Amino acid sequence: MDTTLYLGKIQSFAQGHWHTPQTTGRPVYHAVTGEPIAEISSEGLDFKGMLDYARTVGGPNLRSMTFHERARMLKALALYLSERKAAFYEIAQATGATRQDAWLDIDGGIGTFFVYASKGRRELPNEHFLLEGEPETISRGGTFLGHHLLVPLEGVAVHINAFNFPCWGMLEKLAPTLLAGMPAIVKPASVTAYVAERIVRAMLDSGLLPEGALQLICGSVGDLFDHLTGQDVVTFTGSAETGLRLKSHPTVLREAVRFNLEADSLNFSMLGPDVTPDLPEFELFIQEVIREMTIKAGQRCTAIRRTLVPAEKIDAVLEALSERLRQVIVGNPAHERVQMGPLVSRDQVAEVRSRLEVLAEAGELLCGGGQDGFQVVGADPNRGAFFPPTLLYCARPFEHAAPHTVEAFGPVNTVMPYQDLDEAIRLAKMGRGSLVGSLITTDPEIARTVVLGTAAYHGRLLVLNRECARENTGHGAPLPHLVHGGPGRAGGGEELGGLRGLLRYMQRTALQGAPTMLTAICKEWMPGAAQPTSEVHPFRKYFEDLTIGETLTTARRTVTEADVVNFAGISGDFFYAHMDELAACESPIFQGRVAHGYFVLSAAAGLFVDPRPGPVLANYGLENLRFTKPVRPGDTIQAKLTVKKKIPREGDPPSGIVVWHVDVLNQHQEVVASYDILTLVALRPNAATA
Repeated sequence: MDTTLYLGKIQSFAQGHWHTPQTTGRPVYHAVTGEPIAEISSEGLDFKGMLDYARTVGGPNLRSMTFHERARMLKALALYLSERKAAFYEIAQATGATRQDAWLDIDGGIGTFFVYASKGRRELPNEHFLLEGEPETISRGGTFLGHHLLVPLEGVAVHINAFNFPCWGMLEKLAPTLLAGMPAIVKPASVTAYVAERIVRAMLDSGLLPEGALQLICGSVGDLFDHLTGQDVVTFTGSAETGLRLKSHPTVLREAVRFNLEADSLNFSMLGPDVTPDLPEFELFIQEVIREMTIKAGQRCTAIRRTLVPAEKIDAVLEALSERLRQVIVGNPAHERVQMGPLVSRDQVAEVRSRLEVLAEAGELLCGGGQDGFQVVGADPNRGAFFPPTLLYCARPFEHAAPHTVEAFGPVNTVMPYQDLDEAIRLAKMGRGSLVGSLITTDPEIARTVVLGTAAYHGRLLVLNRECARENTGHGAPLPHLVHGGPGRAGGGEELGGLRGLLRYMQRTALQGAPTMLTAICKEWMPGAAQPTSEVHPFRKYFEDLTIGETLTTARRTVTEADVVNFAGISGDFFYAHMDELAACESPIFQGRVAHGYFVLSAAAGLFVDPRPGPVLANYGLENLRFTKPVRPGDTIQAKLTVKKKIPREGDPPSGIVVWHVDVLNQHQEVVASYDILTLVALRPNAATA
């Protein structure tokens, strides 16, 4: 590693230009050498101008794109960053990150872009808005409906990030923000802002972001909060004290600015009472605790701070943990042998040491501690921000508040005994809310008891055993598919969670009106809306020629006993309700022989399908199937096929997706089955080649 690294003044990006502060800024230090490597200051930035620029330039540019266009943008950005991540890895060493630490931060952040790009293309419409759930029939006659509509907020997302994950912490917020269609201003923690600046620079250099979509503040936020509005969003990751101060800003309160707080918390890991030292789960538990204490030198908001162990297994656990921790090689992350790097700064070392003094009053220090002079590979422990892995034991955890209220944000962990599951659950909840808890057990009943007993206090729970050990992502790894956040001390917020992550940046509006009107607004056919007919069979029409609500009402078909018998022979389904008249009559549900539901489905397809080759290329899905009334031999059925939704797509062959709603009716015009089918429908040849 180049220990002569000097970056000069860290720049901000504001209103379309890179900004260099003209005065001397606050020094930023190398975590390994302790040498100054940069200066940081946001002096000279026009914070109100940055907000206005995002609202008037970035917002309209992003909202002009559909979800699919934004998703493709995210994928392109992820690919672009992936090609340049070697440079990000190199500069991350100055933060104290080992190769594995940097992988979690950099590859994890880029991976979040990939996940949201995929979900945007696969789970969102190619539209500028999102419909949530199904329409609600409000009136008896069905002429008045309600639906929930989601549109992007027309403000700015201000993301204030912690120092520990300068890449992932930024990209995991940007992914849902940009996909939702909202511009962002990112403010990284000063001590590692040079990594975030390098990544933002790459994103902007790519030319993939529309103008105004992303700005960067390196340094303080100045008077930015004074100019927020109710259309803006603020997210904060860091200490609970700072988060509360920002959340209580008068403008945030007055304007009802959406504020998402993710605070550091006292996460727990619990060894189940069923796990003995001879089981694989015991080793899994030890490995997980060690890994969570040493990855990023314990500087993770999800790191294990409290380890809960059955009292009769305390000696075995303490011996195993202490032995492993003494073997951890601490030092310069550029050295291959090093397993744990330094903390982010000497200031952080001082803070961890002061918190450890409080924790040590509640128990016994087993290994580590904040003393100077411990062995460090490839660096000077008195100049770099090094701190040894530290384990404490609190024998009476119900008598001491410190392990449940004081967090040393570093490689520090307190082991506590419990006598039974009730005590274990009480201890887990004494942290007053955390981001994550984990349980290692082989017993499903123990797992059920602990999960239901602790879930209200934790944003995520990992239940680990040998079955999922190989593929599990670990106690401390938030996933873009699942929510990240927690109640109480953890801040009460949520991030990620798949498409749930977009909702923070969108306004949910209850929309009411006539079915035909809502159909026109939402571009999706609603029950009770007009169903115009055409002389041309809809399967003979190209994608562009189909209109929302267009409906084909088919001829009728009478179901016979032979139909039921033949379908049973073909399908192998000889369920009594279809074949045994006496048994079917005795059934309180069927009260007589009925046709197979899937026969009704197949017969309906025979009624509405045009058999000739044409624009309909393939049927590839069926959704929302319900059989609502029995069909008996002698009943007559017909189908109504309605164009419910059209989804443009890219790919070969040139085509779009058409969602058709099908109602199957009996001779009394009662719906006996309803469902949606999805087909690929070709574009007109001239459109495909245009």
